[in-house]
Amino acid sequence: MTIADRWLLPDGMDEVLPPQASRMEELRRALLDLYHCWGYDQVMPPPVEFLDSLLTGTGTDLDLQTFKLTDQLTGRMMGVSADVTPQVARMDAHSMRHQGPARLCYCTNVLRAKADQHQGGRSPVQVGVELFGHAGLEADLEILLLALTSLRLAGAEELHLALGHIGIYRSLVEAAELDRDQERALFEALELKSPGALSEQVGASVSDPALAAMLMALGELHGGPEVLDEARDRFAGAPVAVTEALAQLSALYQGVRDAHPQVDLYFDLAELRGYRYHTGMMFAAFVPGYGQALAKGGRYDDTGRAFGRARPATGFSMDLKLLASLVQSEPACDGIWAPARGEGVGEAIAALREQGERVVQALPGQVTAPEAHRCNRRLDDSDGHWQIVAL
Repeated sequence: MTIADRWLLPDGMDEVLPPQASRMEELRRALLDLYHCWGYDQVMPPPVEFLDSLLTGTGTDLDLQTFKLTDQLTGRMMGVSADVTPQVARMDAHSMRHQGPARLCYCTNVLRAKADQHQGGRSPVQVGVELFGHAGLEADLEILLLALTSLRLAGAEELHLALGHIGIYRSLVEAAELDRDQERALFEALELKSPGALSEQVGASVSDPALAAMLMALGELHGGPEVLDEARDRFAGAPVAVTEALAQLSALYQGVRDAHPQVDLYFDLAELRGYRYHTGMMFAAFVPGYGQALAKGGRYDDTGRAFGRARPATGFSMDLKLLASLVQSEPACDGIWAPARGEGVGEAIAALREQGERVVQALPGQVTAPEAHRCNRRLDDSDGHWQIVAL
């Protein structure tokens, strides 16, 4: 290994340097304060868990993203957390056991064995909220509004919110009585957004003409709020669950429009991201210039069933590193430069720091200027009294 190789980091791993680290910490505090104001309690999940817990239930889809290691104490396999949501679901179901709604928030590092275009790097700082114990529309709307408020706080502008509902696809597939292979082929055709492939799979698998037309319509129903009106027409006669899902999307649209009228809303009824994970509404928030969603979330009911307590659940998560890049700001140059020596200088510095001032004390022989240490003032000895003067 050459000296140059010693500086290399693994692909997808990054370090955070000043001033971005300060921006991230400022944003972390602001977001957790925001969640506190909305009634969310902070939790801190462990960085590693036994695999049979970490990958239980909804966590099974994370298997390929999870770094695995052997616990030297027990010999059991452990995994490094790749997504906090299953851990928080375990906390709600097993560790906390609230009887009513539980609002939980978190901000912690996760590690992923691989990443794709939807996830960014392999070492995000995941921040998010989860609301357990309420299956109603009000909980979903609260999560949506809190996600948008979080992004506004982080400095996001020109927000675009994509909304969908996995219940529409699930209900149509169930009504069509497809077997596993047929459903997989239909799922792949919808994911490809290929009208030809979709037509071929529907024609080969669905005998009911009305259901076939509805499944074909799924691939075409994307766009602005007018999509919901069109969907109501084209899904006339669909299972009741489809009608209910469209009503939920309409109510969520109105709720977002009332609270955040500047947000551009987009609907895609064939969005199948998180198909095996989500059970209801799903959303992703974007801003121009970023190729991935800044916030992702939705409803994922009964995720605690694997831990012995099925509960309704809805929530969202974000990458703090990505959020902190929205605003490129230098930290304030507001420090006080103090000399290395002087009678009573230590007491003067301590008093200023107790008042919340940033004080940088020079070291003997130091040649860098105060400005290099973000100092715009100086601590001077004036006739035995220490006073602050501008630089």
